[in-house]
Amino acid sequence: MSVQRPDDRETLLAMSAYLVFLMPLIFIPDSRFAMFHANQGLLLLGVALFCHLLWLVPRFGWLLVFLSWPLLVALAIRGIIAAARGECKPLPGVGKLELLK
Repeated sequence: MSVQRPDDRETLLAMSAYLVFLMPLIFIPDSRFAMFHANQGLLLLGVALFCHLLWLVPRFGWLLVFLSWPLLVALAIRGIIAAARGECKPLPGVGKLELLK
């Protein structure tokens, strides 16, 4: 995705999208850069919820949940770093999906 270099406010809100994906949607819905990162944050939340549902599967599900959380944290950190650099890099695996327009 090609966008112009974001200003500090856009960068900060894009970084916050990995913790609370609604922040860019509320404060700067017209920024393509922030919306890209809000989409990535929403995708990450969806993956986290799916992983959390695995908790219902005894033993094997618990192991998968235990192993998935460090990966989810690493993906969130990767997204925050990309937002801080002003880049629009999709997250590995699910990042190419587009839930928000």
